Amino acid sequence: MASITLDHIAHAYPGPAGMSPQYALKPIDHVWRQGRAYALLGPSGCGKTTLLNIISGLVIPSEGRLLFDNRDVTQLSTEKRNIAQVFQFPVIYDTMTVAENLAFPLKNRRMDRASIERRVSEIADLLDLRPVLNRRARGLTADAKQKISLGRGLVRADVSAVLFDEPLTVIDPALKWELRSKLKAVHQALDMLMIYVTHDQVEALTFADEVVVMKDGAVLQIGTPADLFERPAHSFVGYFIGSPGMNFLPVVVSGSRAAVDTEVFELGVGYAIAAAGKRVELGFRPDYATVLPSGGMPVRILKVEDLGRRRLARVALGAHEAVATLPPEVDLAPGETGGLHVPPEHLHVFVDEVRVEGRAA
Repeated sequence: MASITLDHIAHAYPGPAGMSPQYALKPIDHVWRQGRAYALLGPSGCGKTTLLNIISGLVIPSEGRLLFDNRDVTQLSTEKRNIAQVFQFPVIYDTMTVAENLAFPLKNRRMDRASIERRVSEIADLLDLRPVLNRRARGLTADAKQKISLGRGLVRADVSAVLFDEPLTVIDPALKWELRSKLKAVHQALDMLMIYVTHDQVEALTFADEVVVMKDGAVLQIGTPADLFERPAHSFVGYFIGSPGMNFLPVVVSGSRAAVDTEVFELGVGYAIAAAGKRVELGFRPDYATVLPSGGMPVRILKVEDLGRRRLARVALGAHEAVATLPPEVDLAPGETGGLHVPPEHLHVFVDEVRVEGRAA
């Protein structure tokens, strides 16, 4: 068991002659605590797999140190780091039974038979594998095989961390919810540090205690799912988290007012922004924006989407577009006008993509 310290960890590849190095992972300084679940979330090429490979020992960082507890493991090989890893595709032995697959990592460490049987039984119960313990893995379904792979990663109680590299990618969408729920329950039952790589925000937000949002090799924000949704530190986080993502409108901010062309939002707090040469935007989530027949900002309905549990309206606010919620009792159709209402506490100001705090007016 261990905490993991990323001490100014970064990884760069040499650039062309005379050019700066090309960073696959820009400097990150953070501590991941024992017993917590973390998700590395971002689009392809954002650096999350590079970071996972640095933790596992497959990549040696070009800068910084990696500590397990207070032990520097930066230069240690994978086998000396005492970590377990679960990959996209199940890593199992088809000719072995499920029980033999689960026991294999423990037998390699020469644990006694009684201890192996106890641990295999515990993991089998957590993953609902007991009914198939004596079956060979070859004939099992893809989700059952991935459960075995998860079990092989979890069966060692002494690992420093368990790393998951998009383990649900090959799982049928109908079964993903079940496996996500099962993995969360397993984490709550076992006192292990777990790190989960994914590009799927639903997987990240349902699994992790804290999510690390990455883009272009940089960590933009580390926070709880609620932090990322309610107070995104960067406009990319606001856009990437949520479905649909946050709206952004170009504004001119003066004190506690934000002007979008001729319309003005009351922000509730004051801002002192030196905006010369800077990009200033107002962000708000569709979940907190409502279109009503009157009042608020005058908008024109462009499109209405009925999602069953809620309706969304794409609206035009002058020359700009946004997405808002259309309450069940409101009957507005494309081409009609209404009023956009957003509570001031759900309005955020971003300067050059970074959210800035206001002060009580």
